[in-house]
Amino acid sequence: MTEMIATRDAYGKALVELGETYTDLIVMDGDLSGSTKTKEFAKVYPDRFFNMGIAEQNLYGAAAGIALTGKRVCASTFAMFASGRAFEIIRNSIGYTGANVKICATHGGITVGEDGASHQTFEDIALMRTVPGMTVIVPGDGVSADKLVKAAVAMDGPVYMRLGRSKIPVVYDGSENISIGKANKLREGKDLSIIADGIMVNEGLKAAEMLKADGIEASVTDMHTVKPLDEEAVLEEAGKTGRILVAEEHSVIGGLGSAVADLLIREMPVKAAFIGQQDCYGRSGKPDQLLSMYHMTAEDIVSKTKELAG
Repeated sequence: MTEMIATRDAYGKALVELGETYTDLIVMDGDLSGSTKTKEFAKVYPDRFFNMGIAEQNLYGAAAGIALTGKRVCASTFAMFASGRAFEIIRNSIGYTGANVKICATHGGITVGEDGASHQTFEDIALMRTVPGMTVIVPGDGVSADKLVKAAVAMDGPVYMRLGRSKIPVVYDGSENISIGKANKLREGKDLSIIADGIMVNEGLKAAEMLKADGIEASVTDMHTVKPLDEEAVLEEAGKTGRILVAEEHSVIGGLGSAVADLLIREMPVKAAFIGQQDCYGRSGKPDQLLSMYHMTAEDIVSKTKELAG
């Protein structure tokens, strides 16, 4: 049976380990520590944890100030509140100053589920990609989330990391080298290339297995770092298969798909298609039902792939 881990759970556990490694690590939250899992750090290191209440602008302004005194900071809330409510503070206080703040935002995308449209953000990656100097990461499972959180805390400078609410299948066994800015090829294929991040990595792997039955060999690449994009990996796939399908739990406007398309237009125009939120709001419902309703499943990848492959 496939192990299921929510990336937010992996984040919470990683913070506890990092607290021992980095005595200068400060963790902050916007009154959601039970949901974001920062409560795990608070239990072990209460003197280094600050709950800023339901005041996201204050959360990230204070995080910037603390970081600029020489500390490293992880500051968490839901992705909708971090990228939406606090964007101006993140841009000016964290991005502009290059503050060493890791914006670890949970509950991103359609799989927030029953919380509905007001909490389902499809714009966060697009917004954070535009902030100069901001590294943007979307882990595809619990194992990679653990490694990427630790790598993010180890590096200097601002990072936006999107983490999920729901438990998702583990796709890595833990032995892999998972590094910021370097994509991971999970499956080889000669006919078409699937490039995905977040929960869509597993959907891409499922789709590739389904396509194999129809004689289509699809590669699958986990592009967990949206910025800086691993351009070499994208161009290698474009040159090999000539067909790119990007799958993400985000709007098709401004996210991973846009980053890949921008590169391909400049360097190697090939046929491309995009799976994601089609310029619309979400709604309340079970995560699996919503993924199906908004055409963001393995079956939808298969259908779009067949169109792309002719």
